[in-house]
Amino acid sequence: MSLILNIDTAIDIAYISIAKDGEIIDTVSNTEQKDHGGFLQPAIQNLLKNASFAITEIEAVAISAGPGSYTGLRVGMASAKGLCYALNKPLISIGTLEILAFAAILETNIPDAKGPVLFCPMIDARRMEVFTALYDQKLQPVISPCAMVLDESSFANGLLKNKIIFLGNGAKKWEAISRHENALFAGPFNNVLAMSKLAHNKFALNEFTNLAYFEPLYLKAFFQG
Repeated sequence: MSLILNIDTAIDIAYISIAKDGEIIDTVSNTEQKDHGGFLQPAIQNLLKNASFAITEIEAVAISAGPGSYTGLRVGMASAKGLCYALNKPLISIGTLEILAFAAILETNIPDAKGPVLFCPMIDARRMEVFTALYDQKLQPVISPCAMVLDESSFANGLLKNKIIFLGNGAKKWEAISRHENALFAGPFNNVLAMSKLAHNKFALNEFTNLAYFEPLYLKAFFQG
């Protein structure tokens, strides 16, 4: 059994949730990205109170580890580390792009697809740049997380042999210039549920993060959301 507090302040919408064995008990969100810092601590307190759990009852804290907003990542990571240190609980880190892709995998019905289907989450990084990666249906990386400036030839090789589902708040940039028939666009998906399930899986396998040395995945020196 796992009772995990999940924290995601990496992108434009922040989510805090508490989940048991990967199933969400309760969640709260914030749509004002500049206020993620002020939202986080009161949200955690209210979430636990409404769900009738004491903070000492949680068994781990999971954090969306980036890429994303520099400030959002720092705020989330500092809170997660502080809670883990104070409560002597393990920290679970999950890549933000991995969460986005898994959410799409969970909700996409593709049994009749002809040929491989890949999933490409995109996080807006200003102008025509995105943080992105490419995953197969088993969440194995085909392209590891990276920063990419989009143009008409982006993903040309992958689109020749695969249908690719593009998603996330950066995908609209690519949708505006993409002309390939194998480029599909979908979402939004339930990122909260996806994170909860990934966190539970890591908890069951004791895949914990070093509390002292772990840093968010920035991919760039600085991105202010």
